[in-house]
Amino acid sequence: MRRLILLSLLIPGAAIFTGCKRPEAAKAPAMQATPVQTQDVALAPVEQSSDYIATIKSRRSVTLMPQVDGNLTQILVKSGDRVKAGQPIMTIDPLKQQATVDAQRATENQKKALYDYNVLEVSRQRKLFDAGVTSRDTLDQAEQSFQNTKADWEAAVSSRKSLEEQLAYYRIKAPFDGIIGDVPVHLGDYVTSATALTTVDENRDLEAYIYVPTERSSQVRMGLPVQILDGDGKVIEKTSVDFLSPQIDTGLQGILLKASVHSTSVQLRTAQLIKARVVWTTAPQPVIPVLSVLRLGGQTFVYVAATQNGKSVASQRAVILGGTINNNYVVLSGLNAGDKLIVSGTQFLQDGMPVMPMSAGPPKGSAASQSGQ
Repeated sequence: MRRLILLSLLIPGAAIFTGCKRPEAAKAPAMQATPVQTQDVALAPVEQSSDYIATIKSRRSVTLMPQVDGNLTQILVKSGDRVKAGQPIMTIDPLKQQATVDAQRATENQKKALYDYNVLEVSRQRKLFDAGVTSRDTLDQAEQSFQNTKADWEAAVSSRKSLEEQLAYYRIKAPFDGIIGDVPVHLGDYVTSATALTTVDENRDLEAYIYVPTERSSQVRMGLPVQILDGDGKVIEKTSVDFLSPQIDTGLQGILLKASVHSTSVQLRTAQLIKARVVWTTAPQPVIPVLSVLRLGGQTFVYVAATQNGKSVASQRAVILGGTINNNYVVLSGLNAGDKLIVSGTQFLQDGMPVMPMSAGPPKGSAASQSGQ
């Protein structure tokens, strides 16, 4: 009887456990595609160039050195002054030379007086000879004396003029319009013909002296484009190589290139060091917007829209970048022309994430510049 009661209690419980099966787990919903803007990677002409430190030099430059010795009594200019041709710059004490000129002038006057006397004497002797009063020998002596004193007087005149010309050397003048350079001398200094007084440079028709490494010897040629840059990297002037040295500078181990600089900007002066960019070639390379580039752990990468299993996904690409211009990076490697670059929402993307591409239009900027050594 107890067994029947216990069995009747267990059978309904078994039925209850049999009917309570666990439901199957619900399937996870598919990840929705993220809308992103894309643009085709375009090629733009990119300059392959190198930057060098160039020296600006004037085609018309002179170092002033005295032609006479003496003490400086006047310095009429200072460094950086602009001078006109013939403008006095310095004066060397002329007193000694002036005394020599004065003494020679006195000698000249003495000889002139003797000459004037002999002019009258030879005239008188000719009249006496014609009248038969004096002999031919007396007339010849008078004429000989006249010729001697005439030669002495003319020699004295020439000597005085020569000394006066030397007196002009004691006043140093600007040979042409230009700018005064360094003035290393001081008032009272004793100067000689070996003393450099200053320099005068004509600040126009300048040239940029550029030394490029010998490794570039196969690339240097006449007509290479050159850009003269200011301290902020802005182009002051575009010019080209118009001189190529046939020899290598053994000290610098470089090849001298010259490029004419016609800028009249006050930014350029003779002997100034300035940056010059030599453009070796111009070739098409991919360019991408700066804002499309992500950086992680020192690595630069971008996302492109790629097709995977018939669907669009975000594909992460490591890239190597060059210079920038017009808010674009030059891509040295990692992308090809025509790749669909994702340009929006990149900070929220992951590699392989589904995306819904939408065109963002053509890339901005059509030129780029890359500098390398």
